[in-house]
Amino acid sequence: MSQPTDDHRTPPPGCPAHAQGGNIQLYGPDYAADPEAYYAHLRAQGPSAPVDIAPGVEVELVTSYDAALHILQNPAAFPRDSRRWNALAEGRVPADSPALPMMGYRPNALFSDGADHAKLRQAVIAALDTVDERALIRQTQKSADYLISNFCSDRDGSAELMAEYASPLPLLVFSHLFGCPPEIGDRVIAGISGIFEGTAGADEVLGQALAELIALKHRRPGDDVTTELIRQHALLTSDQAEADQAVLHQLVTLLSGGTAPLAAAIGTSSALYLGEEWPTGLPVEDAVSQALWSYAPIANYAGHYPMMDVELGDRTLRAGDPVLISFAAANRDPKLTEHRAQLSSKAHLAFGAGPHACPAKDPAFMIAVTAVECLLNRLPDMELDEPFSKLGWVPSPWSRVLTELPVHFTPRSVPAAPAAYESAAPVVSQPAPDLVQPPAAMPAAQAPQEDETPKSRKGGLFSRFLAWTKGE
Repeated sequence: MSQPTDDHRTPPPGCPAHAQGGNIQLYGPDYAADPEAYYAHLRAQGPSAPVDIAPGVEVELVTSYDAALHILQNPAAFPRDSRRWNALAEGRVPADSPALPMMGYRPNALFSDGADHAKLRQAVIAALDTVDERALIRQTQKSADYLISNFCSDRDGSAELMAEYASPLPLLVFSHLFGCPPEIGDRVIAGISGIFEGTAGADEVLGQALAELIALKHRRPGDDVTTELIRQHALLTSDQAEADQAVLHQLVTLLSGGTAPLAAAIGTSSALYLGEEWPTGLPVEDAVSQALWSYAPIANYAGHYPMMDVELGDRTLRAGDPVLISFAAANRDPKLTEHRAQLSSKAHLAFGAGPHACPAKDPAFMIAVTAVECLLNRLPDMELDEPFSKLGWVPSPWSRVLTELPVHFTPRSVPAAPAAYESAAPVVSQPAPDLVQPPAAMPAAQAPQEDETPKSRKGGLFSRFLAWTKGE
């Protein structure tokens, strides 16, 4: 990564502010090519600075580790409810802005505060606490082997790991965690993939699939996170329709907040480990930790809307104006680097901090480590097609994810449906009790039974994966 210019008050080379004046624009290929130069310029203005996170959308971006930690740990002064967003309420945010899907209010734990947040978060934590750690590792290994088997034996010894491995692996693991039957799992994966790819109608595909999944779990509770979320939300309200909508929003949050960052972490960690500068002999855990410190998968996010005007350095953060945390910049704060050796390896902010910190950070780390280890164990002579420093990054302000990760290796076979998979314990450790029937107004068609999927259909990714595990 290139070093920032000496005069940090001069916008970095290629920055649109050179020509236009005004705020730094934190998006586009120039930013993606060298975000640290942008962060260095912003740091010179104090612990925070105004940026355009999307065309016509101004936010205050916090680049200081200490300031970020203070805001994340003080939700009473810095609430997360984006219905307080001044510019949005006043009609100053473009209706088609790419910032709206990321910052717009949703009735889930991420955008809630106080008692509402505590209840919603506790339901999610209770559901995640039922996940068996060893079974989760086995499920990750199984998903990894399936994906590796698709590219490792019948080609010329080359693959593009972001599309063929890092991105689909979390989707397979989450579909299993949620207890999806094949056909619903296919549509869940298509929906969440479409959302991140900007496919029209992807929101509807995902919402419909999850609504059918919830209806299915009412009729046939399983050993899965969806069933446990239904049980937890039934304890919060006697209105089942309201509870089911809350479960749906929580599932969307877990999918969007879990799969894409995990894909980024798996891809970047793999690239670091295979890169020209990685010291021989260091464990995979170190590569994943380094990726989280230096290439935070969620780069800039966590919108806060101050309750009142607040002084931060030489800046006044106005009540109701959005304040975003730059996890990427805060992790590489020069003031932090001075005593980084004394910090815990988990002191990074890649998983957030405070009451809104990621509730699944330990399972997420475990999945990432297991995914990279499987790749290296199955294909031990794998090498990057180009140096790590030359790899390209997606030009998004929200995430730090490689556009492609091309590699080469000696082709070899991965056995289909290893026997160890057949005896794997359920991922959820305890069955949930029987649940009441769904209301008649539950959206759309009822979910199919597992054996209702037509045999003639080829099926999507999750169907093919399940068939592979059965040796079909």
